[in-house]
Amino acid sequence: MTDTAASAPLYNRVALIGMGLIGGSFSLAARRAGLVGHVAGHARTEATRARALELGLCDSVHASAAEAAADADLVLLCVPMRAMAPVAEEIAPALKPGATVSDVGSAKGAVFEAVAPHIPEGVHLIPGHPLAGTEHSGPDAGFAELFENRWVILTPNAETDPEALARLRAAWEGCGANVDEMDPAHHDLVLAVTSHVPHAIAYTMVGVADDMRRVTQSEVIKYSAAGFRDFTRIAASDPTMWRDVFLTNKDATLEILGRFTEELFALQRAIRIGDGDHLHAYFTRTRAIRRGIIEAGQDTAAPDFGRTPPKPGTPKA
Repeated sequence: MTDTAASAPLYNRVALIGMGLIGGSFSLAARRAGLVGHVAGHARTEATRARALELGLCDSVHASAAEAAADADLVLLCVPMRAMAPVAEEIAPALKPGATVSDVGSAKGAVFEAVAPHIPEGVHLIPGHPLAGTEHSGPDAGFAELFENRWVILTPNAETDPEALARLRAAWEGCGANVDEMDPAHHDLVLAVTSHVPHAIAYTMVGVADDMRRVTQSEVIKYSAAGFRDFTRIAASDPTMWRDVFLTNKDATLEILGRFTEELFALQRAIRIGDGDHLHAYFTRTRAIRRGIIEAGQDTAAPDFGRTPPKPGTPKA
């Protein structure tokens, strides 16, 4: 392979439909690694488009998603889940043969249902989900290091073109991510456990605290312990995105919420009857999960009891 071939980008033209945290970070990471050529961006508002151009997230901005997608080798849908179907319908006539369409949504079964009917023959649909993010949103939230040592899950099917899949995998790996492949339904169940239900619990706990705050004046805010502060960080995530996540991954989320409710009832009973052995055994077993996350390199064991202000753009654990 010549030096010229070795340095050629994986995708000559990439269209980012949505230029917030994930789309912006992908652009910064991919451009830094020389993985992409021209980046065309689209966002709903003129202000976001102008800011994305100013920040160097893209080389050109377009008022419509179809304009951005025209002649693109990779189209990355970085929009809320319930916006994917109308966006896919809009860009379909502009997609060139051989292009790859992917996304960054949190529920994969819903992406196939929403997007696949609009994808023309000869265009490759490979849904994806980067397990990285912060509670911040918008073009200013993006940073090139977001995906380093984080996981990206791709959900191809039996008809997926192997070469298109390998190229998309290489792009995410070039951004610093670890890449795995998974069946869409299994992905949605796993993410209900690791992300969606934890967010539901965080939103609920912060909601309870808000009710309490009205009774205790400022004490809930003033005396927030580290656990509650983590809840508030999670519950500060983009409300539009999380509304769509729960509505599009409804079945898996409800299944895991049911399991959570059963576990909660068992814990309530142990506390009520003073079953210390049950509590100690339960907490010992669950503690092992935390150790596993640290050993997998997905967080650090360094102590931080909320005393160190996080750096802007620091990824969530």
